[in-house]
Amino acid sequence: MVTSELIKRPQYTDWLQRWKDRDVIKVITGLRRCGKSMVLELFRRSLVAEGIAESRIISINFESLDAHYPTDYQSLYDYIVERLQPNCTNYVFLDEVQHVEHFEKAADGLYVRDDVDLYITGSNANLLSSELATLLTGRYVELKMLPLSFSEYRNALQSTANDNALFDRYLTYGGLPYVTQLTEDRDIADYLGGVFNTILVADIAQRNPRMDMRAFNDVAAFLADNVGNLASLKSMSGGLAASGRRISPTTISGYIEEMVRNYLLFEATRYDLQGKAYLHSESKYYLGDMGFRFWLLGKRQGDLGHRIENVIYLELLRRYSTVSVGKLRGGEIDFVASDANGPHYYQVSQTVLDESTLARELAPLQTVRDNHPKTLLTLDTVGLGDYQGIQHRNILDWLLE
Repeated sequence: MVTSELIKRPQYTDWLQRWKDRDVIKVITGLRRCGKSMVLELFRRSLVAEGIAESRIISINFESLDAHYPTDYQSLYDYIVERLQPNCTNYVFLDEVQHVEHFEKAADGLYVRDDVDLYITGSNANLLSSELATLLTGRYVELKMLPLSFSEYRNALQSTANDNALFDRYLTYGGLPYVTQLTEDRDIADYLGGVFNTILVADIAQRNPRMDMRAFNDVAAFLADNVGNLASLKSMSGGLAASGRRISPTTISGYIEEMVRNYLLFEATRYDLQGKAYLHSESKYYLGDMGFRFWLLGKRQGDLGHRIENVIYLELLRRYSTVSVGKLRGGEIDFVASDANGPHYYQVSQTVLDESTLARELAPLQTVRDNHPKTLLTLDTVGLGDYQGIQHRNILDWLLE
């Protein structure tokens, strides 16, 4: 059973509530259709529930066709100021504001007013380009939104299916909110293809009119098929050539940059745990939503281990400030996730019921001689517990905590 009700996103609405009325611009970025507008609507409803008059809430979605809004910064500023209520705080929401030329000037003008609490969203990393960051330095906080977590996904579906079946569906179709309302493979593929192609045409090709779209799709499919594998531009070019597509490392680099900029892809750089330095020779890449792998490769994708790894990576991004790949001499820790409390080391495996596999997965964590938390995540439901300070946990339990 699915629902058309707005899906609760407590992590994000709590963040907005925490920053409400504080003297900074609230900037929300993330993949198209990941739920930014939905979260703003949930927050607006909470404002009304608190007793704030709707006349004090000004909301503009620049991708909506319901009304015509100014798309130059001065006209937009004037349009909003004319609608502000006097002698009180007005809550202004500008959704997909990147469609306004020099929107940062309007944002800066609204910010300096005492009667405006400003919230803006955008679907690509250009929203916080160096120019904007320089103009608004110290004046904004950023919320990086991701598609539904597995916990949010399960709550949205309101399904009687067991968690293993739901997780299998989540691994295949991803966590874009609207996907929870679709049941047929063909409908899900059509929707995901529409989102992917909108990003490709409206956000990427528009800035790169000479781009070879077929080559871009080939690179995207290659990366989707190799999530979690260490890769260099040279190795990617060689892998594509082996399948009959000759694309230069320079071109591949440009396409990856665009995918990262538009949150289709995340780059996990390696961190040398001995040398305490980031390495840029090879990286791992993870999809911004697992549904794009289904769209690009079809349902029979295989490689369950790396798909699970992709889900864990995105969940770590929700919980920590930075996530990298830990490099050791002769080994690797899947993820080093860091926040204000320091690093937390994670190893991910489908199963470690075999003793030799367990020993292999524990070995990198045992190599790190510090007192920071270390966790081994698997799909196993037996053999969980503590291995000399290393917590062995079930993936679904961890995702749903």
